[in-house]
Amino acid sequence: MQLTPFLSCVVPAYNEAENLKKFIPALAANLEQQQLSYEIIVVDDGSRDDTLHVLQSMVDHYPLVVLELSRNFGKEAALSAGLDRVRGDITLLIDADFQHPLDAIPTMVNLWKNGYDMVYGIRDRSSESWLKRILTNNYYKVLNMSSPIDIPENAGDFRLMDAKVVDAVRRLPEKNRYMKGLYAWVGFKSIGIHFSEQQRQFGQSSFNGKALFRLAMSGLTGFTDLPLRLSIYLGALLALSAMGYGIWVLIETLIEGIRVPGWATLVIGLTLLGGIQLLFLGIVGEYIARIYAEVKNRPKYIVSSEYSHVKAAHQLQDFDQHVSKP
Repeated sequence: MQLTPFLSCVVPAYNEAENLKKFIPALAANLEQQQLSYEIIVVDDGSRDDTLHVLQSMVDHYPLVVLELSRNFGKEAALSAGLDRVRGDITLLIDADFQHPLDAIPTMVNLWKNGYDMVYGIRDRSSESWLKRILTNNYYKVLNMSSPIDIPENAGDFRLMDAKVVDAVRRLPEKNRYMKGLYAWVGFKSIGIHFSEQQRQFGQSSFNGKALFRLAMSGLTGFTDLPLRLSIYLGALLALSAMGYGIWVLIETLIEGIRVPGWATLVIGLTLLGGIQLLFLGIVGEYIARIYAEVKNRPKYIVSSEYSHVKAAHQLQDFDQHVSKP
Protein backbone atom coordinates (compact mmCIF):
# COMPACT_ATOMS: atom_id res chain seq x y z
CA MET A 1 0.00 0.00 0.00
CA GLN A 2 1.36 3.36 -1.06
CA LEU A 3 2.06 5.56 1.98
CA THR A 4 2.44 8.94 0.25
CA PRO A 5 -0.61 9.17 -2.02
CA PHE A 6 -1.60 11.91 -4.40
CA LEU A 7 -4.98 13.18 -3.18
CA SER A 8 -7.72 14.60 -5.38
CA CYS A 9 -10.42 16.64 -3.60
CA VAL A 10 -13.81 17.05 -5.29
CA VAL A 11 -15.80 20.02 -4.02
CA PRO A 12 -19.28 20.63 -5.50
CA ALA A 13 -20.31 24.28 -5.19
CA TYR A 14 -23.59 26.09 -5.80
CA ASN A 15 -23.71 29.73 -4.66
CA GLU A 16 -20.80 29.23 -2.25
CA ALA A 17 -18.76 32.38 -2.98
CA GLU A 18 -18.42 33.50 0.64
CA ASN A 19 -17.64 30.02 1.96
CA LEU A 20 -15.03 29.28 -0.71
CA LYS A 21 -12.99 32.35 0.23
CA LYS A 22 -12.12 30.63 3.50
CA PHE A 23 -12.68 26.98 2.65
CA ILE A 24 -10.05 26.60 -0.09
CA PRO A 25 -7.22 28.09 2.06
CA ALA A 26 -8.33 26.01 5.06
CA LEU A 27 -8.46 22.79 3.04
CA ALA A 28 -5.08 23.49 1.43
CA ALA A 29 -3.49 24.21 4.82
CA ASN A 30 -4.90 20.96 6.24
CA LEU A 31 -3.53 18.87 3.37
CA GLU A 32 -0.13 20.58 3.40
CA GLN A 33 0.12 19.96 7.14
CA GLN A 34 -0.21 16.25 6.34
CA GLN A 35 2.53 16.65 3.70
CA LEU A 36 0.22 15.37 0.97
CA SER A 37 0.53 16.14 -2.71
CA TYR A 38 -2.93 17.14 -3.83
CA GLU A 39 -5.26 18.85 -6.26
CA ILE A 40 -8.59 20.52 -5.49
CA ILE A 41 -11.31 20.17 -8.13
CA VAL A 42 -14.21 22.56 -7.56
CA VAL A 43 -17.32 22.01 -9.68
CA ASP A 44 -19.32 25.23 -10.08
CA ASP A 45 -22.81 23.83 -10.54
CA GLY A 46 -24.38 26.81 -12.31
CA SER A 47 -23.95 29.26 -9.43
CA ARG A 48 -25.75 32.59 -9.64
CA ASP A 49 -23.48 34.50 -7.26
CA ASP A 50 -19.74 35.30 -7.48
CA THR A 51 -18.61 31.68 -6.98
CA LEU A 52 -16.82 31.50 -10.34
CA HIS A 53 -15.14 34.89 -9.88
CA VAL A 54 -13.88 33.89 -6.42
CA LEU A 55 -12.48 30.62 -7.77
CA GLN A 56 -10.79 32.33 -10.71
CA SER A 57 -8.99 34.66 -8.30
CA MET A 58 -7.60 31.62 -6.42
CA VAL A 59 -6.44 29.55 -9.38
CA ASP A 60 -2.96 31.11 -9.41
CA HIS A 61 -2.42 30.49 -5.70
CA TYR A 62 -3.51 26.89 -5.19
CA PRO A 63 -3.36 23.60 -7.12
CA LEU A 64 -6.92 24.29 -8.17
CA VAL A 65 -9.03 23.02 -11.05
CA VAL A 66 -12.37 24.73 -11.64
CA LEU A 67 -15.07 23.08 -13.74
CA GLU A 68 -17.87 25.45 -14.71
CA LEU A 69 -21.04 23.58 -15.65
CA SER A 70 -23.30 25.13 -18.28
CA ARG A 71 -26.23 25.21 -15.82
CA ASN A 72 -27.33 23.78 -12.50
CA PHE A 73 -27.41 20.00 -12.98
CA GLY A 74 -27.69 19.09 -9.29
CA LYS A 75 -25.21 17.79 -6.73
CA GLU A 76 -25.20 14.20 -8.02
CA ALA A 77 -24.16 15.39 -11.50
CA ALA A 78 -21.60 17.81 -10.04
CA LEU A 79 -19.99 14.99 -8.06
CA SER A 80 -19.92 12.85 -11.22
CA ALA A 81 -18.18 15.68 -13.10
CA GLY A 82 -15.52 15.92 -10.41
CA LEU A 83 -14.97 12.16 -10.29
CA ASP A 84 -14.53 12.07 -14.06
CA ARG A 85 -11.73 14.65 -13.74
CA VAL A 86 -9.69 13.31 -10.77
CA ARG A 87 -6.18 11.92 -11.21
CA GLY A 88 -5.21 10.98 -7.66
CA ASP A 89 -4.49 7.69 -5.94
CA ILE A 90 -7.29 8.58 -3.53
CA THR A 91 -10.22 10.96 -3.86
CA LEU A 92 -11.93 12.98 -1.15
CA LEU A 93 -15.50 14.22 -1.59
CA ILE A 94 -16.23 17.20 0.64
CA ASP A 95 -18.68 20.11 0.74
CA ALA A 96 -17.57 23.73 0.55
CA ASP A 97 -19.71 25.01 3.44
CA PHE A 98 -17.53 23.71 6.32
CA GLN A 99 -20.22 21.24 7.43
CA HIS A 100 -17.81 18.37 6.79
CA PRO A 101 -15.02 18.59 9.40
CA LEU A 102 -11.53 19.03 8.00
CA ASP A 103 -9.99 17.41 11.07
CA ALA A 104 -11.53 14.07 10.01
CA ILE A 105 -9.37 13.92 6.87
CA PRO A 106 -6.22 12.52 8.57
CA THR A 107 -8.29 9.71 10.08
CA MET A 108 -9.70 8.87 6.66
CA VAL A 109 -6.26 8.81 5.06
CA ASN A 110 -4.86 6.59 7.83
CA LEU A 111 -7.73 4.12 7.42
CA TRP A 112 -6.98 3.98 3.68
CA LYS A 113 -3.33 3.27 4.48
CA ASN A 114 -4.53 0.43 6.71
CA GLY A 115 -6.23 -1.29 3.80
CA TYR A 116 -9.72 0.20 3.45
CA ASP A 117 -10.76 1.14 -0.08
CA MET A 118 -13.53 3.50 0.99
CA VAL A 119 -14.01 5.53 4.18
CA TYR A 120 -17.36 7.27 4.54
CA GLY A 121 -18.66 9.73 7.09
CA ILE A 122 -21.74 8.90 9.18
CA ARG A 123 -23.72 11.96 10.23
CA ASP A 124 -24.89 12.53 13.79
CA ARG A 125 -28.58 13.47 13.44
CA SER A 126 -29.24 14.17 17.13
CA SER A 127 -29.66 17.90 16.42
CA GLU A 128 -32.36 17.34 13.79
CA SER A 129 -36.09 17.33 14.50
CA TRP A 130 -37.67 14.11 15.77
CA LEU A 131 -39.89 13.92 12.69
CA LYS A 132 -36.95 14.09 10.29
CA ARG A 133 -35.04 11.45 12.26
CA ILE A 134 -38.03 9.07 12.22
CA LEU A 135 -38.63 9.56 8.49
CA THR A 136 -34.94 9.10 7.69
CA ASN A 137 -34.59 5.95 9.79
CA ASN A 138 -37.71 4.38 8.30
CA TYR A 139 -36.61 5.33 4.79
CA TYR A 140 -33.30 3.49 5.14
CA LYS A 141 -35.02 0.48 6.74
CA VAL A 142 -37.46 0.19 3.83
CA LEU A 143 -34.72 0.76 1.25
CA ASN A 144 -32.31 -1.79 2.70
CA MET A 145 -35.06 -4.34 3.38
CA SER A 146 -36.15 -4.31 -0.26
CA SER A 147 -32.77 -3.80 -1.96
CA PRO A 148 -30.13 -6.46 -2.68
CA ILE A 149 -27.42 -4.10 -1.40
CA ASP A 150 -26.92 -2.55 2.03
CA ILE A 151 -26.77 1.25 1.93
CA PRO A 152 -25.23 2.52 5.20
CA GLU A 153 -27.70 4.61 7.20
CA ASN A 154 -26.85 8.33 7.55
CA ALA A 155 -23.81 7.98 5.27
CA GLY A 156 -23.50 10.95 2.93
CA ASP A 157 -21.15 12.20 0.26
CA PHE A 158 -18.32 12.98 2.69
CA ARG A 159 -15.99 10.09 1.91
CA LEU A 160 -12.51 9.02 0.82
CA MET A 161 -12.18 6.52 -2.04
CA ASP A 162 -9.34 4.57 -3.56
CA ALA A 163 -8.69 5.05 -7.29
CA LYS A 164 -10.17 1.64 -8.11
CA VAL A 165 -13.43 2.60 -6.38
CA VAL A 166 -13.56 5.86 -8.33
CA ASP A 167 -12.94 3.97 -11.56
CA ALA A 168 -15.77 1.54 -10.76
CA VAL A 169 -18.22 4.41 -10.08
CA ARG A 170 -17.15 6.15 -13.29
CA ARG A 171 -18.03 3.08 -15.35
CA LEU A 172 -21.63 2.95 -14.11
CA PRO A 173 -23.71 4.21 -17.05
CA GLU A 174 -26.94 5.51 -15.50
CA LYS A 175 -27.85 9.19 -15.85
CA ASN A 176 -30.23 9.49 -12.87
CA ARG A 177 -27.74 8.95 -10.09
CA TYR A 178 -28.31 8.21 -6.43
CA MET A 179 -24.66 8.42 -5.44
CA LYS A 180 -24.97 6.87 -1.98
CA GLY A 181 -26.51 3.82 -3.61
CA LEU A 182 -23.81 3.66 -6.28
CA TYR A 183 -21.04 3.79 -3.67
CA ALA A 184 -22.63 0.82 -1.90
CA TRP A 185 -23.33 -1.07 -5.13
CA VAL A 186 -19.68 -1.15 -6.29
CA GLY A 187 -18.69 -2.77 -3.00
CA PHE A 188 -15.00 -2.88 -1.92
CA LYS A 189 -13.68 -2.90 1.64
CA SER A 190 -15.37 0.00 3.41
CA ILE A 191 -15.61 1.49 6.89
CA GLY A 192 -17.61 4.36 8.38
CA ILE A 193 -16.52 7.06 10.81
CA HIS A 194 -18.92 9.16 12.85
CA PHE A 195 -18.83 12.94 12.70
CA SER A 196 -20.94 15.87 13.86
CA GLU A 197 -22.03 18.11 11.04
CA GLN A 198 -20.88 21.70 11.57
CA GLN A 199 -22.91 24.85 10.98
CA ARG A 200 -22.70 26.57 7.61
CA GLN A 201 -20.51 29.64 7.93
CA PHE A 202 -22.28 31.65 5.22
CA GLY A 203 -25.54 31.45 3.32
CA GLN A 204 -28.39 28.98 3.31
CA SER A 205 -28.41 25.43 2.01
CA SER A 206 -30.10 24.99 -1.38
CA PHE A 207 -31.01 21.42 -0.43
CA ASN A 208 -34.66 21.93 0.54
CA GLY A 209 -37.52 19.53 1.23
CA LYS A 210 -38.40 19.24 -2.45
CA ALA A 211 -34.84 18.26 -3.38
CA LEU A 212 -34.73 15.79 -0.46
CA PHE A 213 -37.97 14.13 -1.62
CA ARG A 214 -36.69 13.92 -5.19
CA LEU A 215 -33.46 12.31 -3.98
CA ALA A 216 -35.39 9.82 -1.83
CA MET A 217 -37.56 8.83 -4.79
CA SER A 218 -34.45 8.41 -6.92
CA GLY A 219 -33.06 6.00 -4.33
CA LEU A 220 -36.27 3.98 -4.14
CA THR A 221 -36.81 3.71 -7.89
CA GLY A 222 -33.12 3.18 -8.64
CA PHE A 223 -32.33 0.42 -6.15
CA THR A 224 -35.57 -1.40 -5.39
CA ASP A 225 -38.76 -2.52 -7.11
CA LEU A 226 -40.69 -2.44 -3.84
CA PRO A 227 -43.24 0.19 -5.00
CA LEU A 228 -44.16 -1.98 -7.99
CA ARG A 229 -44.46 -5.09 -5.85
CA LEU A 230 -46.61 -3.22 -3.32
CA SER A 231 -48.91 -2.26 -6.19
CA ILE A 232 -49.32 -5.93 -7.07
CA TYR A 233 -49.96 -6.94 -3.46
CA LEU A 234 -52.44 -4.14 -2.83
CA GLY A 235 -54.20 -4.85 -6.13
CA ALA A 236 -54.55 -8.52 -5.20
CA LEU A 237 -55.90 -7.57 -1.76
CA LEU A 238 -58.49 -5.26 -3.31
CA ALA A 239 -59.49 -7.94 -5.82
CA LEU A 240 -60.04 -10.46 -3.00
CA SER A 241 -62.00 -7.85 -1.03
CA ALA A 242 -64.18 -7.13 -4.07
CA MET A 243 -64.82 -10.86 -4.56
CA GLY A 244 -65.76 -11.22 -0.89
CA TYR A 245 -68.07 -8.23 -1.10
CA GLY A 246 -69.67 -9.68 -4.26
CA ILE A 247 -70.32 -13.00 -2.50
CA TRP A 248 -71.83 -11.17 0.46
CA VAL A 249 -74.17 -9.18 -1.84
CA LEU A 250 -75.21 -12.39 -3.64
CA ILE A 251 -76.04 -14.15 -0.37
CA GLU A 252 -77.94 -11.10 0.91
CA THR A 253 -79.95 -10.94 -2.33
CA LEU A 254 -80.86 -14.62 -2.14
CA ILE A 255 -82.02 -14.29 1.45
CA GLU A 256 -83.67 -10.85 1.54
CA GLY A 257 -84.47 -10.27 -2.12
CA ILE A 258 -83.36 -7.44 -4.41
CA ARG A 259 -82.68 -4.17 -2.65
CA VAL A 260 -82.03 -0.74 -4.11
CA PRO A 261 -78.24 -0.18 -4.05
CA GLY A 262 -77.04 2.68 -1.88
CA TRP A 263 -75.67 5.79 -3.51
CA ALA A 264 -73.02 6.27 -0.79
CA THR A 265 -71.64 2.74 -1.29
CA LEU A 266 -71.36 3.30 -5.03
CA VAL A 267 -69.60 6.67 -4.71
CA ILE A 268 -67.18 5.48 -2.04
CA GLY A 269 -66.31 2.35 -4.03
CA LEU A 270 -65.68 4.25 -7.26
CA THR A 271 -63.64 6.95 -5.50
CA LEU A 272 -61.49 4.37 -3.68
CA LEU A 273 -60.78 2.26 -6.74
CA GLY A 274 -60.18 5.31 -8.94
CA GLY A 275 -57.72 6.81 -6.48
CA ILE A 276 -55.81 3.55 -6.11
CA GLN A 277 -55.61 3.13 -9.88
CA LEU A 278 -54.18 6.64 -10.27
CA LEU A 279 -51.67 5.91 -7.50
CA PHE A 280 -50.54 2.76 -9.28
CA LEU A 281 -50.23 4.65 -12.56
CA GLY A 282 -48.07 7.24 -10.80
CA ILE A 283 -45.76 4.55 -9.40
CA VAL A 284 -45.40 2.88 -12.79
CA GLY A 285 -44.88 6.33 -14.32
CA GLU A 286 -41.90 6.97 -12.03
CA TYR A 287 -40.14 3.89 -13.38
CA ILE A 288 -41.09 4.69 -16.97
CA ALA A 289 -39.73 8.22 -16.56
CA ARG A 290 -36.39 6.80 -15.39
CA ILE A 291 -36.30 4.43 -18.35
CA TYR A 292 -37.12 7.31 -20.71
CA ALA A 293 -34.34 9.47 -19.26
CA GLU A 294 -31.83 6.64 -19.66
CA VAL A 295 -32.71 5.74 -23.25
CA LYS A 296 -32.36 9.38 -24.34
CA ASN A 297 -28.69 8.96 -23.41
CA ARG A 298 -28.10 12.64 -22.71
CA PRO A 299 -24.87 13.49 -20.85
CA LYS A 300 -25.03 13.73 -17.07
CA TYR A 301 -23.56 17.25 -17.23
CA ILE A 302 -21.96 19.74 -19.62
CA VAL A 303 -18.72 21.57 -18.76
CA SER A 304 -18.78 25.01 -20.34
CA SER A 305 -15.32 26.12 -19.12
CA GLU A 306 -12.34 24.77 -17.22
CA TYR A 307 -9.79 26.82 -15.31
CA SER A 308 -6.58 25.50 -13.78
CA HIS A 309 -3.05 26.52 -12.93
CA VAL A 310 0.22 24.82 -13.78
CA LYS A 311 0.87 24.34 -10.05
CA ALA A 312 -1.54 21.41 -10.03
CA ALA A 313 0.21 19.77 -12.98
CA HIS A 314 3.63 20.40 -11.45
CA GLN A 315 2.60 18.79 -8.17
CA LEU A 316 1.45 15.65 -9.92
CA GLN A 317 4.57 15.54 -12.12
CA ASP A 318 6.87 15.95 -9.11
CA PHE A 319 4.93 13.30 -7.25
CA ASP A 320 5.31 10.81 -10.12
CA GLN A 321 9.06 11.43 -10.24
CA HIS A 322 9.74 10.99 -6.54
CA VAL A 323 7.28 8.32 -5.47
CA SER A 324 7.28 4.87 -7.00
CA LYS A 325 3.93 3.36 -7.88
CA PRO A 326 2.93 0.10 -6.13
